Amino acid sequence: MPDVKVYIERNGAKKNLEFKITRDVIPLYSVDAKYMAEPSTGYIRVSKFAATTTEEFKLALSELGKQGMKNLILDLRGNGGGYLNAAIDMANEFLPANKLIVYTEGRAYPRQDAMSVGNGTMKEGKIIILIDEGSASASEIVTGALQDWDRALVIGRRSFGKGLVQRSFNLPDGSAMRLTVSRYYTPSGRSIQKSYEEGLEAYHNELNERYRDGELTADTTFHYPDSLTFYTNAKRIVYGGGGIMPDIYIALDTSWATDYYAEVVGKGIVNQFAITYVNKNRDQLNSKYADAFAFNKNFNVDTKLWNEFFAYAEADSVKKDEAQFALCEQKLGQVIKAVIARDLFDFEAYWVVSNSTDEAYLKALESLSDDTFNKMKIATK
Repeated sequence: MPDVKVYIERNGAKKNLEFKITRDVIPLYSVDAKYMAEPSTGYIRVSKFAATTTEEFKLALSELGKQGMKNLILDLRGNGGGYLNAAIDMANEFLPANKLIVYTEGRAYPRQDAMSVGNGTMKEGKIIILIDEGSASASEIVTGALQDWDRALVIGRRSFGKGLVQRSFNLPDGSAMRLTVSRYYTPSGRSIQKSYEEGLEAYHNELNERYRDGELTADTTFHYPDSLTFYTNAKRIVYGGGGIMPDIYIALDTSWATDYYAEVVGKGIVNQFAITYVNKNRDQLNSKYADAFAFNKNFNVDTKLWNEFFAYAEADSVKKDEAQFALCEQKLGQVIKAVIARDLFDFEAYWVVSNSTDEAYLKALESLSDDTFNKMKIATK
C-alpha cells in the first residue's frame, strides 16, 4: 500500500511536524489490560468479544500465570458482547469437562447445549467477575455460567439483559430480515433476556427505570420476587428476570456527577490537557516514573497541576465552578491522573491508575483475602 505523508500542527512546535504513514489494516484488540494486581492475583479487562478474543485471553492467562497468578479478577464492565464462540471459549477456561455453559431454546427451535471441553488452563484458583449495567450478551453468558456452577464470585450491578438468538432470512430484493428465533439461558435455566412485555418503549427505557427506582444507586441489593428465584449448583439463590444479578452489589456513585465534570470531560478538555501536559513534561516524567505502578503510587494531582488545568479549561470557555468542583474534585483528579498515565505509558496504565480507587475492584481484592468465597460456597476448582 502506498505511504501517506501528513503534517501535524502541535502546540509549542514552531513548524508543522511531518510524518510518513503506511496504510494497513489496523487490529482492534479486545483485552484492554492485563497485569498483576497483587503477587498471586491477576487482572484482565476484556472490552468486547471479537474474533481474536480467545487467542488474546489465553495469551493473557499464560503471561500472568508465568508471573505467579493463582487468582483472577476478570473485568467485563461495559462489555457489550460479541462473538458467542469467544464467550464459550472463555468460560471453558475455568470449568471441568461436560459442564453446561449456555443453551438456546425457542418455540420452533429445539434446545441446543454448549458444553465445556475441560481443556482450560485455569480450572483452579479464585475467580471474580466484575459486571455492570453495560455488560451484555456474551459477557452475560460467561458470567451466568461461572456463577451457576459456583465457579466465580460476581461483583457489581445487574447486567444489561441481552439474550436473544436471531436468524437472518434473505429476501428476493437482496435485502435480509433478522428474526428472533430463540433465547439464551444460563445453566440454572435463567433467561438472560430482559422482558419486552411492557412494550418497546419501556424496554428501551429500562436502564433509566433502574436509576429511578433505586436499583443502580441503592445501598443494598435490589430485591426480586420469589417467582424469579433460581439455584446454583451449590444451591445458592440467584435471580432471573433478565440480566445477571451479582453476588456482591456495588452501588453506582453519582455524588461527583456535576455539570462542571460533564463539561470538561464531555468536551474533551481532560484528554487534550493530558496530552499537552505529557508532551511538555515527558522527559521529566519518564525519568521519574519507571512504570504505571510507580506513577500511580507517587504522582499526585497537586495545586500547580490543578491551576494549569483550570487555566486550560477556561481557555476553552469552561470556567471553574467552586461548588461543583468541590463535589467532583476527587473523581476528576483521578480521571486526569489516569489519562496522563495512559498518554505517558499505554492504555493499560489507565486501568492501573483508575482501578486503584475503584470500589468494585477494591472489593474484589478484599474478597480474595477474606472468607467470602467459603461463606458464599464459591468453588476454587
